[in-house]
Amino acid sequence: MSAADIKTAGPEVSASRPPRGDGPAPSAPRRSRWTNGPLLPYLLIAPAVVALAAVFVWPLIKTVIMSFQDVGRRELWTGQAAEWVGFDQFTNILGDSEFYDVVWRTVLFMVVCVVSTLAIGLFLAHAMQRMTKAVRLLLTGALIAAWSLPLLVATSIFRWFADSDYGVANMVLTEYLGLDFQGHNWWLDPKQGFLMIGAVVVWGAVPFVTVTLYAAFTQVPSELEEAAELDGAGRIGVFRYVTWPVIKPVFQMVATLSVIWDFNVFGQVFLMRGNKPEEEYNLLGLYSYEKAFESNSFSQGAAIALITVLLLSGVAVYYLRQLLKIGEVE
Repeated sequence: MSAADIKTAGPEVSASRPPRGDGPAPSAPRRSRWTNGPLLPYLLIAPAVVALAAVFVWPLIKTVIMSFQDVGRRELWTGQAAEWVGFDQFTNILGDSEFYDVVWRTVLFMVVCVVSTLAIGLFLAHAMQRMTKAVRLLLTGALIAAWSLPLLVATSIFRWFADSDYGVANMVLTEYLGLDFQGHNWWLDPKQGFLMIGAVVVWGAVPFVTVTLYAAFTQVPSELEEAAELDGAGRIGVFRYVTWPVIKPVFQMVATLSVIWDFNVFGQVFLMRGNKPEEEYNLLGLYSYEKAFESNSFSQGAAIALITVLLLSGVAVYYLRQLLKIGEVE
């Protein structure tokens, strides 16, 4: 067959000719069920699931088991099987009037800290919109530096602020405001003591709230705000009808996280009181710690921790719903 005949025959003859080369044509690579199939996403998240199960799920299961047992120092150290006591631990706790005092104190402390944190964070985030770029960057750097400060260092600084002899708070109130706070001890009155502890909590939480809310403010269309101002709406009206609907999902998410964090405050109280908090400063976390490690009733400590988890479960569900709503909007 001549070259002209091959050209005239068209693609049928050319297709029938074997490809050039010594060996057969390479076959298409096989798709593995693990690397390209539907199991790949589960394979990728498997290490994270295992880590979460080891860090969170297994301790939670052990806490539930211990709360229905009578685990003391002997059972914990020797590994001896603990006696099952059913709901006795919960009955003892719920029948103790001190438990309700601690719950009330924890809720009140949480509410004050959350409201203060959200108010300061919302104010700073709104103010950052009107700052120059240099001032905004300086403030953002200061907030991140405060947020990254270790808890031990932060509590040491605030303990120095509240020191009765050399504290900055007493000096400012005495010398600059004319009040008689020379040598004042802030820890004799639990209300004043919680004021200092709350200052540590708010100071550590404001940076996250501020930066998150400022990111939400940047998503508000400036055209809508300008149009509202042209229609005669004041600053409050613009914020209420234009800005707030946009930042509301993020604000709710931040508020829910603040509730969870401030309800579980432990380190701030523990460190501010020199690792030996008085009963008047007991919150739920400290109450559980005291029952477990000072009274050597580890099962009661586990039961209080489980009650705390149940109290916060509704807040956690609400937080997850807010995350899902934000995902749907995006």
